[in-house]
Amino acid sequence: MLIERVRLVNFRQHEDTELVLGAGLTGVIGANGAGKTTILEAIAWALYGAEAARGTRDTIRRRGALPRAAVRVELQFVLGPHRYRVVRSLSSAELFQDGDTASIADSLAAVTEKITRLLGMSREEFFNTYFTGQKQLAIMGAMKPVERAQFLARVLGYDRLQRAQELLRERRAAARARLQAIEAGLPDPAELDAEEGRARERLEQASAREAATRVALEAAEARAADAMPRWSAAQQQRERVAALQSDLRLAEHHVTAARDGFSQLDRELVAASDARTRLESHKARLAPLEQLRAERHRLDEQAGFFTRQQAAQAQLEEARLGLQSLRNRAARLPVAEVIEQATARAEKLREALESLDASRQERRSLWDRDLQDARTKLVALRDQYKDLKEQLDRVNTAGEGGACPTCARPLGVEYEHVVGMLDRQLQDVMFNGNYFKSRVDQLSVEPPELKELDQQREQAEAELATATSVLAGLQAQAREGVALQKEQVRMEARVAEFEAAAREGPTGYDPNRHSEVRRLLGELEPLALQAERWRVAAERAETLLPEAERAERLLTEREAEAGAIRDALGEIGYSDESYEDARQAWEAAQRWRREAELGTVQARGDRIAAEEGRQAVARRREERDRRDAERRDAHRVVAMHNELDRAFTDLRTDLNTQLRPDLSDLASGFLRDLSGGKYSDLELDEDYVATIVEGGDPRPVISGGEEDIASLALRLAISQMIADRAGQPLSLLVLDEVFGSLDDERRGSVLELLRSLADRFPQVILITHIEGVREGVDRVIRVDFDAARGSASIREENAGGLDGLAA
Repeated sequence: MLIERVRLVNFRQHEDTELVLGAGLTGVIGANGAGKTTILEAIAWALYGAEAARGTRDTIRRRGALPRAAVRVELQFVLGPHRYRVVRSLSSAELFQDGDTASIADSLAAVTEKITRLLGMSREEFFNTYFTGQKQLAIMGAMKPVERAQFLARVLGYDRLQRAQELLRERRAAARARLQAIEAGLPDPAELDAEEGRARERLEQASAREAATRVALEAAEARAADAMPRWSAAQQQRERVAALQSDLRLAEHHVTAARDGFSQLDRELVAASDARTRLESHKARLAPLEQLRAERHRLDEQAGFFTRQQAAQAQLEEARLGLQSLRNRAARLPVAEVIEQATARAEKLREALESLDASRQERRSLWDRDLQDARTKLVALRDQYKDLKEQLDRVNTAGEGGACPTCARPLGVEYEHVVGMLDRQLQDVMFNGNYFKSRVDQLSVEPPELKELDQQREQAEAELATATSVLAGLQAQAREGVALQKEQVRMEARVAEFEAAAREGPTGYDPNRHSEVRRLLGELEPLALQAERWRVAAERAETLLPEAERAERLLTEREAEAGAIRDALGEIGYSDESYEDARQAWEAAQRWRREAELGTVQARGDRIAAEEGRQAVARRREERDRRDAERRDAHRVVAMHNELDRAFTDLRTDLNTQLRPDLSDLASGFLRDLSGGKYSDLELDEDYVATIVEGGDPRPVISGGEEDIASLALRLAISQMIADRAGQPLSLLVLDEVFGSLDDERRGSVLELLRSLADRFPQVILITHIEGVREGVDRVIRVDFDAARGSASIREENAGGLDGLAA
């Protein structure tokens, strides 16, 4: 893998940084906190996403960037025969291959999954292979023996075998539990045989009871057949008697009705004769009735016309008053010239208010923007001051003979240079901080011109409100004029309509005569109604006499029918005692048959239950055979898991046994290269404690320099093993602050040795704050943090110390 280019946009300290890398030994140099390690973090984030970065989405975005500002990292690298470009933001990601404009993956998860497959490494394996920091070099020295083995197993991926074996054991435990459950649920064959014998015996007994109940049922049915004719005859005789008794009651009712009808006709004949007499006595008094009714009709029509004329006259007066009122209101309406003047004044005041609003908003936006910028820069300077002050205090406390708080090496001759650099940076931050603090205090008070603009705006709003109110009133009166004109036309038409209605209709209506006619008709009309009733009753007398004769003949016929029915009832000879005897005999036969049927049903149910019991035993026997087959299968599964568990144990033992010598061989090769042949081998004991061999004699690691070299060799060996297992060449090496306690001579020696290993590591990137390494690298990239801008900047320098072009 070879990294060609990386670009950071609003990522941590970097606002927009583009870094072009290549083969060879590259040194990234800068003060602590300037943003050097952030470049490596951005590379890992571009490849593996959020899990490769510290903090949250909000902490990744550069401090001082707008809340919705884009956060993006673009990484271009070569892997095998292909060149890839990955672009990742907080919410999206894309992966391109060989300059193609169409992406081969276009989502956060898809890009991470695709790169993981291309590299053949997980995020943790990638870091353990290509990235090495100072703390990681000596990480195994601080571990216990068991922790060292666990660390190596984890970084080399052997822990996955352990997780697989643990999963296997969980499945084996589940298989054992299933086997035990199956064995616990298997029934005893002897119990099944005994239960089958009991079921067979119950079936034989039930079959015998069913045969006996069928015989009893046949006898009960024969007895019921004997009682059936007598019971049927008794029922028919009873039904015949009931029908004749019903006919007799109906005939007696007809006799009574005929007798009542005859009496009623006799009373009606007497009433008809009386009505004829009364009608003749009132005929003269009712003679003028029709003439009075005609006169009342004529007077009713005249009264209607008279009433409508009176109403029309009243409405006419009311309409004339309304018309005069409309004419008076129309005379008071404003003219068009007054409305136009009011409209022009309101529009002029509105334009003046809008001009004031624009000026006020522009001035306030400028004030708010200046205040926010000053506050943002002041916060950034305070944070930078705190970081620089802590670094300076640690360096002053350590002194020349102390260890550097960053790399743990003696400061020596670089003490004054480091203190001076930190002090200058601190003075610059203090100067800028004082300026921006006074600037914030100055801008915290609202400018006087804003207050004056606010007062002018309030006055303009009041004048506009008054002018708008006056204009609205005039416009409302103008709209009312149109409605008044329409209403005036309508009212003039109504006045003409009411004048015509008041003139039409006949004259000469006499209300006194109208009242007299009504009184006379009120006295005669009830008498006329009664006379009509008398006339109807008198006319009916002629038809009542033949009806009375027919009623008398019907009465005689009904009495003869009732007598014939009584004679028929006497001839049947029915008695309740004989009917009750037949009923009891029939019910007894039915009761015996029902009891026999119930016994038959019970016996059949017992036989069916016995058969089902025998079938249930058969099913249980079949179920036992099936579960026994499952038991045998489960037993085979448990045995297979036992074999696999032993195989995993043997495999892990072999791998761990081979790990130590393989790791020692690889580390020894790197140690010989790094020490120029001074140390020939690096041996690891059973606890993975390192021992170096010098001149054929093993010796413990004593000095800090020896420990760093031994740790670096061991770390490179681990990376080589991971890369070999993933099928990737170990072409890239990133070292972050690894020089630690190395002195100048050994530091230079390590740089020369890394340069000599170009065939193994075509691309080596060193991250350090030590200026002395610039003499031993091919390229120098300087990283600084600009407190005023709140962002990091980079530039390329010549390896000898001369500045190059800014990147």
